[in-house]
Amino acid sequence: MTDHAFSRDAPWTWAHQPARETMTFPAARRLRDAAHESAPPLSDAPQRSTRGPDVGMGPTIGRLGSLSVRLAISWREIEAAQRLRYRVFYKEMAATRSDFAAAVLRRDADEFDAICDHLLVFDHSGSSPHWSGPANIVGTYRLLRQEVADRHFGFYSAREFDVVALRAAHPTLRFLELGRSCVLKPYRNRRTIELLWHGIWTYVLEHGVDAMVGCASFAGTDPARLALPLGFLHHHAAPPRGWQVAALPGRGAAMNKLGADAIDVRAAVRALPPLIKGYLRLGARFAGNAVVDRRFGTTDVLAVLPVAAINHRYVKHFGAGAERFSASNQRPSVGGYLTFDS
Repeated sequence: MTDHAFSRDAPWTWAHQPARETMTFPAARRLRDAAHESAPPLSDAPQRSTRGPDVGMGPTIGRLGSLSVRLAISWREIEAAQRLRYRVFYKEMAATRSDFAAAVLRRDADEFDAICDHLLVFDHSGSSPHWSGPANIVGTYRLLRQEVADRHFGFYSAREFDVVALRAAHPTLRFLELGRSCVLKPYRNRRTIELLWHGIWTYVLEHGVDAMVGCASFAGTDPARLALPLGFLHHHAAPPRGWQVAALPGRGAAMNKLGADAIDVRAAVRALPPLIKGYLRLGARFAGNAVVDRRFGTTDVLAVLPVAAINHRYVKHFGAGAERFSASNQRPSVGGYLTFDS
């Protein structure tokens, strides 16, 4: 699919798939950090896998060259991911330093970190000059399953969008929230992105996930300056009926300031951030409003992606059983890259 081929009239296959039987996925062991955490350990927090790093699913999910992907297994690794997020969100991008803890600890952290699984990409080359953080973590994604969110304080995106109504409209589906996507600048390439999505796809299969949601951001807090790309998403990438999501009352910013005839599709796609283009190529569509997040200096949109709507090319690329980059298959089959991020 070329950049200018997105169309609201494209065929939809957003049908409910039967829930899959799953195995227990090795998830992060939640250790209390007495220096920075005041809350007691969560009783239902996932525990470290007892299997070795290369046995079965093991902690290592996939490998590609010197890079590997797996879930965090300690608070030390989660803190390393928080430091990476701080470096990207606060130092490189437009997030403010109004959060005292972030400024003092130099970590992007919140209460959701304790209940989420943290997908991490590691560089094992041992020679990278780009990042001196613990464990050579160069990319991360935060994953929050519906059943975990329900036991605590819901989805993070529900602070901006009416995700509760979306879930109520699909009560038999299992939702997964994707968030805090972050990759160190020298590693923002196809290899890293493919490993992250291999990890997500493996996680989806293991947990029987039926639909994914997550905020994606444009830099800047003036939706008027983003009228072209926001208008493109409104007119060409809106969800079908039953999957539309509104912003919370008083939070929404209109995405349709430009009419459909005024949208230069090629220019609009060029103006989309790589993450949003990647979501579109996978098959995601976007909610009807945007939300301004002044703390992070962004304008957020909500991506909605049922598993049944994932572009079949990507399912074929990663394998129906996520075998392409699996740790037990260190020489993945030849087939080239798919474009996620450009």
